[in-house]
Amino acid sequence: MSMSDPIADMLTRIRNAASNRDKTVKCLNSKVCQGVASILQEEGYIDGFDVIDDGRQGHIRVKLRYGPRGETIINEIKRTSRPGCRVYRRVDDLPMVMQGLGVAIVSTSKGVLSDRRCREERVGGELLATVC
Repeated sequence: MSMSDPIADMLTRIRNAASNRDKTVKCLNSKVCQGVASILQEEGYIDGFDVIDDGRQGHIRVKLRYGPRGETIINEIKRTSRPGCRVYRRVDDLPMVMQGLGVAIVSTSKGVLSDRRCREERVGGELLATVC
């Protein structure tokens, strides 16, 4: 069975693992999913990720991060642009998630960037997801 939206699958796996208090979660590997994982790592939502090569597509092992008392760092992770309804935004129209406390993940011509980096580099693109 083919998967039509690997980004939504990755975000759902991370959301479910965080609600179950798992330490790690395995997702399917792709360049976009690696970009999303690197943004989550840069913004401090996850501890890190490893790419596992299995001879085929491979997997990404995401190490989830929790607070000092075990509370989840990721409160809400939501897919914005879907295969059935793509959402593109110019740099001036990018959302400020929770007045800047959250992050919007954007796929641009310069790669997958956070909304802060998009504003610095003055580039817009497809709004993939929002995290807070």
